[in-house]
Amino acid sequence: MTMTPLRIHTQVFKRLMLTACAAAVLGGSLTACFPLVLGGAVAGGTLVAIDRRTSGAQLEDEGIELRAMSRLRDAVGTRARVGVTSYNRQVLLTGEVMNEQDKKLVEQVVAKIENVTGVVNELAIMNTPSLAQRSSDVLITGQVKALLIDAKDLFANAFKVTTEHGTVYLLGRVTQREADRATEIARGARGVQKVVRILEIISEEELKRLLPGPAKAAPAPTAPR
Repeated sequence: MTMTPLRIHTQVFKRLMLTACAAAVLGGSLTACFPLVLGGAVAGGTLVAIDRRTSGAQLEDEGIELRAMSRLRDAVGTRARVGVTSYNRQVLLTGEVMNEQDKKLVEQVVAKIENVTGVVNELAIMNTPSLAQRSSDVLITGQVKALLIDAKDLFANAFKVTTEHGTVYLLGRVTQREADRATEIARGARGVQKVVRILEIISEEELKRLLPGPAKAAPAPTAPR
């Protein structure tokens, strides 16, 4: 099937933005990227963004991440490197701490933050990784996001993706079909050692209710391979 110029330009734009963001992170920029529209449907010349969280949940997730980082600076300072990712009020902790005591402390601090409904503690007890390892993780995350964008049977921005030590973490509100498909895609990315799913599974019927009209028919399941 021949792609229209609009679709070609949209895909090129998204790929360029992903590359620019990865470069900014690797370059040490603290203002790496603004949120990207990583999925949706082209309808009437407009890319329709689809986030399956309510607007309130999106704002709460941003607030949770900001409050967590602030409180963790006070609690553990520079002796830990902690990544905080909140999706629909469930928090994923990644990074490194020096000992089991600090690992538990970080979880306790985050669990007490207002609106947090659960904490998945994936902190490793080890030294901070090298720049090369962190750079590799950034590139893996960018590669997985790009592969999700290329998939014709997924809304890529239904997923949050983060990588630590070669392990890819997938977060989101998705159907079982989407979860399995995204896992398959992530496992195929170069450098991925493991895929961990922290997903809220919804039914296909609920998905239809969540999507706006023009986007309902956008992704179609691929035939079994």
